[in-house]
Amino acid sequence: MLSIITQNMGSLCSKQRRYNEADAEENAQAAEIERRIEQETKAEKHIQKLLLLGAGDSGKSTIFKQIKLLFQSGFDEAELKSYIPVIHANVYQTIKILHDGSKELAQNETDSLKYVISNENKDIGKKLSEIGGFLDHPPLTKELAQEIETLWRDAAVQETYACGNKLQVPDCTPYFMDNLQRLSDPNYIPTKDDVLYARVRTTGVVEIQFSPVGENKKSGEVYRLFDVGGQRNERRKWIHLFEGVTAVIFCAAISEYDQTLFEDENKNRMIETKELFEWVLKQPCFEKTSFMLFLNKFDIFEKKVLKAPLNVCEWFKDYQPVSAGKQEIEHAYEFVKKKFEELYFQSTTPDHVDRVFKIYRTTALDQKLVKKTFKLVDETLRRRNLFEAGLL
Repeated sequence: MLSIITQNMGSLCSKQRRYNEADAEENAQAAEIERRIEQETKAEKHIQKLLLLGAGDSGKSTIFKQIKLLFQSGFDEAELKSYIPVIHANVYQTIKILHDGSKELAQNETDSLKYVISNENKDIGKKLSEIGGFLDHPPLTKELAQEIETLWRDAAVQETYACGNKLQVPDCTPYFMDNLQRLSDPNYIPTKDDVLYARVRTTGVVEIQFSPVGENKKSGEVYRLFDVGGQRNERRKWIHLFEGVTAVIFCAAISEYDQTLFEDENKNRMIETKELFEWVLKQPCFEKTSFMLFLNKFDIFEKKVLKAPLNVCEWFKDYQPVSAGKQEIEHAYEFVKKKFEELYFQSTTPDHVDRVFKIYRTTALDQKLVKKTFKLVDETLRRRNLFEAGLL
């Protein structure tokens, strides 16, 4: 009997030891989880939140792609290949816009004959317009690329392209039309530039984490950049991102002063941008938020402003040209810049005037300029952080 009791006691002690060991292991795991959570929480506090806002087609998504190329590892081969159907769709949709636009202009313009597509290209145009209207576009073959090139070179289509501001002709048109043979190669893999020119409407929210001076350098801030859709139906998704923002980067496409919205052809794009910027500035949660205004698409602006007068836009109706060439371009740019500065201060209450506000001239497709701009943004925000910490 005694030996049985002794055995039972030994068994109980052994079980107790195992329970203690299991508890100790659980406690150690719990402590490790807590430690990691604490580390991540501390790390999160050092991440600066940037919000990329602007109207549709302002170039926000191109800026976002440039950040991935500049401050991350860029696009691997699988990601590049994923853009093939997007680029092919861009080509088909563009040639459809031009074909259909030429028919519209031929019906409505006084000098209508110059918009009439030649008889030998009418069947090609009809065929390509149908393909452009498909939900799923076929791969771009050499034969189709040749037909697109033929239609692109038609005098009526070139006249239509010159009236692109009246239609919804995308900025990427000349780039893709000049590269049709390469884009239709059976072994085609998109280049970095192809990806930058590719147009995909942003829906929802995408984010990226980066540091403009490299994450291994102690002096560099780490940023988390959020890009959201700019079209009107996407803006309701913005609100939940507004809290805890270090800086708003607002993109304004200054070349679009003579164009109308994709979603509302009665609304001037620049007026839409003005009203949107004004609305963002007045949001209560941004009272201490820095504002970085990117006056984007300067490369298109400098070519357009010498041909299309700036005062066709209601907001710029008081603009008076003073010269020609480069001097006139600079004069026009400074006028637009001043308009945005005035809007900023008119929309900012007296107790918020000390928040940081900077304006940058940008071309989203120019990688060197984007890199330089973001380093200036980084420097500005680091100085602000030092000032708030009482170190400046």
